Amino acid sequence: MAELLSHVLFAYALFTVASWRLEWLSKRWVPVAVVGAILPDLNRIGLLLGEPTIEAALGVPFSFDAIHTFGGVLVLSGIGAIAFDRRRLLAYGILVAGALSHLLVDALKLYADGSAAAWLYPVTWYRHPSPNLYVSSDSGVLAVAGVLALSVWLIDRYRVDTTKQSP
Repeated sequence: MAELLSHVLFAYALFTVASWRLEWLSKRWVPVAVVGAILPDLNRIGLLLGEPTIEAALGVPFSFDAIHTFGGVLVLSGIGAIAFDRRRLLAYGILVAGALSHLLVDALKLYADGSAAAWLYPVTWYRHPSPNLYVSSDSGVLAVAGVLALSVWLIDRYRVDTTKQSP
């Protein structure tokens, strides 16, 4: 749970700061990006609904592993963008961007073999060398994400907007 919360907090901080500079990225789109950051972890549904159950129902081999990849993110973001009445393309892009923030943070994790996951699938199965900066269960990552998100929230809430003209 701490890792999922870290991804949510990092996405909130990243997209809130981006909304300060990008006019088209209003505050209304920040929660969409946060939902996008959750998408890669939907592969955890396999803990509740086992792959053998899906295989038996479909009659073909099945795996949830592709959800935590670039290709899985593209598909899930497309499904999520359907929920938007207007501006589906923007919603799709923001969902993908939020999910990519998740994948990029995961690309820095420590893996036993020194290589990151094959998160670039279906482009390539290549597993790049990981910088091994943290373990996913490391509480320090959650602390950094929490302090960062709290700082951004405070700045966002109390900053003076110099672009507004006084009458």
